[in-house]
Amino acid sequence: MVEPMYRVELTSDEEQSLQATFKTTPDRRLRDRCQAVLMVARGRRRYEVARDLGVHRTTLGQWLKCYREGGLAGLAIQWPPGKARRIPDELAPTIIEWVKGGPVSCGLNRANWTHAELAQYLYQQTGIEVKETAMREFCHRHQIRPYRPTYQY
Repeated sequence: MVEPMYRVELTSDEEQSLQATFKTTPDRRLRDRCQAVLMVARGRRRYEVARDLGVHRTTLGQWLKCYREGGLAGLAIQWPPGKARRIPDELAPTIIEWVKGGPVSCGLNRANWTHAELAQYLYQQTGIEVKETAMREFCHRHQIRPYRPTYQY
């Protein structure tokens, strides 16, 4: 089904708002979208606008449809929520205490944690299985370092 081509007509407030966003936003993609709406509203042909911005004509049509339906807010890039984290946020204080106390406070015979050992201990205590990389990301997000690197010669 082909979507009909609607003419884009802007009020002076809408045009000023688009121009201000175009000039001030650091997001290149939002700037391209604002520019596309402004160019079409000024009478440029859609295939020329798409060619000048380096996008496909159907992409331009989607941008214009989003602007018609949602205004300037409709042009904003909307990211999907993404995958849920493996380690729940409710466990953060517990894991931070494990790291601060060290493995000795948890009854283990080690001097320092590693990300892999911390992930294994999490599995033993809670049944949540995570990999070393997930534990590394968790520690980075909560600004904790589970170990100090030691150098062996």
